[in-house]
Amino acid sequence: MKSQTIGRNIAYYRKENGLTQKELAARMSIPANLISHYETDRLKVTANTLYRIAKVLRVSADKLIGLNSSSETEEMLSLKIVKRMKKIEKLDLPNQKTLLKTIDNYLKGAK
Repeated sequence: MKSQTIGRNIAYYRKENGLTQKELAARMSIPANLISHYETDRLKVTANTLYRIAKVLRVSADKLIGLNSSSETEEMLSLKIVKRMKKIEKLDLPNQKTLLKTIDNYLKGAK
């Protein structure tokens, strides 16, 4: 992701986490319209709020303010892996174990 405004970065990572503005606001115990204002840069995000948003979205505050050092491609790949892992977590335990064992075996052979 190229360096953008803090608001656009918040929106990007919120969507990557599959959250609506209302859901993010609920997790932070703040009014939903504040998230909209932050994402459209109508309100400046305080350091404390930035920290809380980053914690909920499970990203660093550096990424939200655009100081990430990873390339756009690496970041997109990482997010795709996270999405896949979330899908794996929804499988029943026997299927999870089978799939993870397959992945482990593949990775052992790829060294």
